[in-house]
Amino acid sequence: MLHSTRDSDVDEYRPIGRTLLFGLQHLMVMAATPISSVYLISGVLDLNQRVTLNLLAASLVLSGIGSLVQSIGAGPIGARLPFVMLPGGAPVILFIGIAQAHGGRTATGAVILTGLFYFLVLPLFTKLLRFFPPLVIGTMITVVGINLVKVGAQLMFGDPKKPGYGDGHSIALGMITIGIIVTAILVGRGVVRRIAPMIGLFAGTLVACAMGRVHSPDAFASGAMHAPTFLPFGTPRFDVVAAIPLLLFSIASMAEATGQTVINSEAVGRKPDIARDAPRTIRGDAVVSTVGGFFGMPLMVTSGENVGIVRMTGVRSRYVTAAAGVMLVVFGLLAPIPRLISVVPAAVVGGTSVVVFAVVVVLGIQMLARADLEDHGTMFVVAVSLGLGLIPILLPAPYAVLPDNARILLESGVAVSTFSAVVLNALLNFGPLARRREAASPTAALKKAA
Repeated sequence: MLHSTRDSDVDEYRPIGRTLLFGLQHLMVMAATPISSVYLISGVLDLNQRVTLNLLAASLVLSGIGSLVQSIGAGPIGARLPFVMLPGGAPVILFIGIAQAHGGRTATGAVILTGLFYFLVLPLFTKLLRFFPPLVIGTMITVVGINLVKVGAQLMFGDPKKPGYGDGHSIALGMITIGIIVTAILVGRGVVRRIAPMIGLFAGTLVACAMGRVHSPDAFASGAMHAPTFLPFGTPRFDVVAAIPLLLFSIASMAEATGQTVINSEAVGRKPDIARDAPRTIRGDAVVSTVGGFFGMPLMVTSGENVGIVRMTGVRSRYVTAAAGVMLVVFGLLAPIPRLISVVPAAVVGGTSVVVFAVVVVLGIQMLARADLEDHGTMFVVAVSLGLGLIPILLPAPYAVLPDNARILLESGVAVSTFSAVVLNALLNFGPLARRREAASPTAALKKAA
């Protein structure tokens, strides 16, 4: 753990100034994801500027609302943990795939159907939570962290398929940002150490300015205010068959939300109550995703990005991420803000992300350490699940020959590793195989001899 002193409890209020400062740090680290997700959707689907701006506003506003739902909670909805919510990753790719094949109306209809599907299958999923011990969750979080580190590294080094990959200036800028963060952690005290990632972002951007790597946009090109538009693609079209990829992904998403809830609970020093807290997180995802569908957004999911910040800085209060949520809503309504945020170079965001996301990997390893890895069967479960989950992370498009729906699911390393760990752990510890292992154990032999 990078911060050794005991910090305020997850439910404790902090002075408003510090709450806003720490909330801004969460926002700066995660804001690139909703913005880049919208630009990806817009670029692939060839959307006009009006729709793009609508989606950009919606992505920030919905991310803010989701962060408030998960941080504050309302009855059985929301984890009441320092969470942020984002579009991104597999949900965005699936949304784009459905929109390309069937149109934007069908894609938004699929999101709404999936949001409602969460509620339909949640009672059954809750009964399966006993199949998610630390062995499974630790494997899943480790793969999540490695995948996030890869995303951060790509921001530093670029896309191998595109020109500019391995640009020396970008790599240097990312490494300088990492060096600034490490220096702030090692040398800084108090608040300075706690806002080390944000210091890296700001200082790295200043260095980029000196290198001539920052270009000032016309912040007011689209006016001062821009509210999200209801149904930007038109009336949703509900096609269950077209929605199948998202419906299948939602199962993996619920498993990932379970792991995020456990690891976040431990990061803030709260004993996880998986049967109570995981369904709250999933309901929060479901509500925000369903609402987001009406504003043209892909599925909204709880993010592991801020868990690394919580553990790295020691700032545990859920009101900090709630403050980040409020700022996201405000920034989403102010048209110039997304353009100004986009000024921060990708390499600077990448350098910051590599450090923060690597902390998530460490959290996964710490959880795996609680499993009995001395046991040959347990070690086998972890090894196979990690191996299968890392294949789509380490190799480009390993399942390209398969049908699109199967390919998209199998190329989600998190989904593959989670499914593998759940199935193999169940085979190992439940049913006939478990009884055979128990009968063959030295303890059972001693009992029989006695």
